[in-house]
Amino acid sequence: MLAIDERDDDLYFLPLGGSDEIGMNVNLYGYAGQWLMIDLGITFADDSMPGLDVILPDIEPIARHRDRLAGLLLTHGHEDHIGAVPHLWPRLRCPIWCTPFTASLLRRKLDDAGLLGEVDLREVPLGANFVVGPFEVEMVRQTHSIPEPNAIVLRCGAGTVVHTGDWKFDPTPFVGEATDFDALRAVGDEGVLALVGDSTNVFEPGSTGSEAEVRMALTEIFDQYDGRIAVTCFASNVARLESIAQAAAANDRQAALIGRSLWRMHDAAKENGYLADCPSFVSEADAGFFPENKIVLICTGSQGEPRAALSRIADGTHPHITLGDGDVCIYSSRQIPGNERAIARVQNKLASRGVEIFTTEDHPGVHVSGHPARDDLARMYQLVRPRIAVPVHGDARHLREHARLARACQVPEAVVPSNGSMIRLRAGAAAVVDHVESGSLTIDGGRLVPLASDQIQARRHMLYNGAASVTLVLDKAGKLRADPVVTFHGVATGDDEEDLEDDAVDALRDTLGKMSPADRRDDEAVREAARRMVRRLVRSDHGKRPVTDVHVVRI
Repeated sequence: MLAIDERDDDLYFLPLGGSDEIGMNVNLYGYAGQWLMIDLGITFADDSMPGLDVILPDIEPIARHRDRLAGLLLTHGHEDHIGAVPHLWPRLRCPIWCTPFTASLLRRKLDDAGLLGEVDLREVPLGANFVVGPFEVEMVRQTHSIPEPNAIVLRCGAGTVVHTGDWKFDPTPFVGEATDFDALRAVGDEGVLALVGDSTNVFEPGSTGSEAEVRMALTEIFDQYDGRIAVTCFASNVARLESIAQAAAANDRQAALIGRSLWRMHDAAKENGYLADCPSFVSEADAGFFPENKIVLICTGSQGEPRAALSRIADGTHPHITLGDGDVCIYSSRQIPGNERAIARVQNKLASRGVEIFTTEDHPGVHVSGHPARDDLARMYQLVRPRIAVPVHGDARHLREHARLARACQVPEAVVPSNGSMIRLRAGAAAVVDHVESGSLTIDGGRLVPLASDQIQARRHMLYNGAASVTLVLDKAGKLRADPVVTFHGVATGDDEEDLEDDAVDALRDTLGKMSPADRRDDEAVREAARRMVRRLVRSDHGKRPVTDVHVVRI
């Protein structure tokens, strides 16, 4: 279906990531035989995925038709929108368009991947208009929790689509300019076929708060404490870095950046003229020499990442920074679903050191979202006035609630996608008309592998059920020539494990003794009988089904 006919005058929308989930955004628009991709992001692995760090979208459906891919547009520089580019661009080899700040971040990623000289990266100014394949493209300035977020307006013979990207309405964004309401209103006046939009905060009533509120709250909190103050937030939230620095300065403190990703974001912001009025930041090597009441530590690790600065501080292994009695740690960020346990571990370690913890649950003013609440969504629909709403950037509940809200805002049609849904954007007949295979990849040992591959599934299975290894030494007739050797890993502990191994040895002898002479001569039959017996025994005694590997040695 991705090989759409050049004579087909319908416009199609196809998400391969970011629908029925939050993160890993990748969206395709098809018209007149060509496709345009918007964003190519990652999501992060959680505790259920041992040994994995990032998850990427499987773009094989479009990679097979990359000759029809006109290009890739990036709405902004968050990892869930650009993080997969260095890993997956070699499968696409198309031009990339983005605004300057996003380009700065992407160049660093491409350079690390050894791809900077290969990628046709086309930097465009804010508010740019240009042509990609059959589409006229307009970048419309938005506000979010990173500099230079853009809505993308696509115009083609079938109509106009507004792809919102991530956004909020912030009248005082501090870093960057405010939303270009005139441009959005003008697009709405032209007539908009469809709005494809952010659903993250659709259950939040009212409007999303402004960064000005966070700056005020932090200034007041800093004034209440004499010890060290640590603040953890997303490194990409450049406005938050400035808010923390200004709040620190208002309390006769200096702010330090603790973590490499913070410095990378700081440097990219400076390259593009941001943080011009922000007090300078202290290095982590120097921060430890400041009096406790003269420093604010901005740390990576708001999501409990084990190698991030805050986790190392909590463990007492950071080379320069310590926190203890009388100190404060402020979580100026939201919890990404799936990270709750990792965050709690770090917070408990800090608390055991005597550190007071502030979160958005007990002090809501220390963070505001970068996504639109219900009133903001309603206002966007009033501005753009689309014929069709397509909710994205949310799980199933978010998307369905967003569709209900759009209909309440007098949008005639709303189509709820899932990853792989091919949606025809035709006024009066918008619908899912096909479905393509979609999935996820991960990086394992430096290679891209399907998340559903046997090796990854076996690892997840071992995480919860453990593993068993069995060695059987048989003669050609299938008679045991040595005691079976059984080893369990992660199934039981101490004496229980020894007893289980002894029981397994006895059961293996019994199982082999009951097999027919023909089966005992068949290695595969022996392996399968031994595997079933071990799994049955462990399930009976411990309620687990270990990954079981049986080695048959013939002498």
